[in-house]
Amino acid sequence: MTATRVDAELIRRLPKAVLHDHLDGGLRPATVVDLAAEVGHTLPTTDPDELAAWYFEAANSGDLVRYIATFEHTLAVMQTREGLLRTAEEYVLDLAADGVVYGEVRYAPELNTNGELTMAEVVETVQEGLAAGMAKAAAAGTPVRVGTLLCGMRMFDRVREAADLAVAFRDAGVVGFDIAGAEDGFPAADHRDAFEHLRRENVPFTIHAGEAHGLPSIHQAVQVCGAQRLGHGVRITEDIVDGKLGRLAGWVRDRRIALEMCPTSNLQTGAATSIAEHPITALKDLGFRVTLNTDNRLVSGTTMTREMSLLVENAGWTVEDLRTVTVNALKSAFIPFDERRALIEDVVLPGYAL
Repeated sequence: MTATRVDAELIRRLPKAVLHDHLDGGLRPATVVDLAAEVGHTLPTTDPDELAAWYFEAANSGDLVRYIATFEHTLAVMQTREGLLRTAEEYVLDLAADGVVYGEVRYAPELNTNGELTMAEVVETVQEGLAAGMAKAAAAGTPVRVGTLLCGMRMFDRVREAADLAVAFRDAGVVGFDIAGAEDGFPAADHRDAFEHLRRENVPFTIHAGEAHGLPSIHQAVQVCGAQRLGHGVRITEDIVDGKLGRLAGWVRDRRIALEMCPTSNLQTGAATSIAEHPITALKDLGFRVTLNTDNRLVSGTTMTREMSLLVENAGWTVEDLRTVTVNALKSAFIPFDERRALIEDVVLPGYAL
């Protein structure tokens, strides 16, 4: 394999893995329009193309809190069994169409209980929709393995309840746990009991950290709560001066704690200034286990193909770099080792042998 720049069509065909992708941030615009009409929810526009543009523009505020506020409309159409089944199935099919062979989808079930569903029923329904999507993708010759991360919302009081569900459904497609929501002012350590419970039950977890808040958030996620991965983690660069790693940055790199990096999303929330200068490239070159992710495909107007293409076009990435972050993602996926190894050896490496 040569270190050759490639075009978007080749990138689309490459096998991909995504670890950080929110279900409620990745709906098809047309689906939001359809489901909103069914439940009587008013949207900014009922034209799918205009709605997609509205999402992208509304999310480009440079503020994480405003970015999160754009989820009002997607969550409004995800309160029924029918809405959850459709969005989950389409989520998988959209990944398959993008060349993704392994994905982890995350969502907070407590945010889907404004109708008649309990949190447990939400999880059951989403798993049913994901299974239907995986079956259709496999039948179409584009198989994709999708695992679920259940999220607790750090600013509310149902984090332990979500953690209990991650344990209860770990043999039914749920592969791990996450804590999400407004990072600044809502420390992960406030929910240590949930993380201690997950460790006792051998359920892996990641924590959103180092995006809206800096090194203290990362230190708390890793050293106090015991996260195996960091959601975003972009501000780990604050512990790196002239290529020299501080103690926390060194700990994260040397223990192969994966960074779930989302370039386009980070630009929208103000955590980075440009694709060319996004820390993912420097951190990759310093040997961190960086992974590339979409975060929210509708809200960020993106796909894995687009994220890869942006790095190729603006940061000089090569096919080898794309292979590296894909392998990194599978090495840090929350599925068993033998499944990870099979995906790397049988699917990813052959797919990058250009």
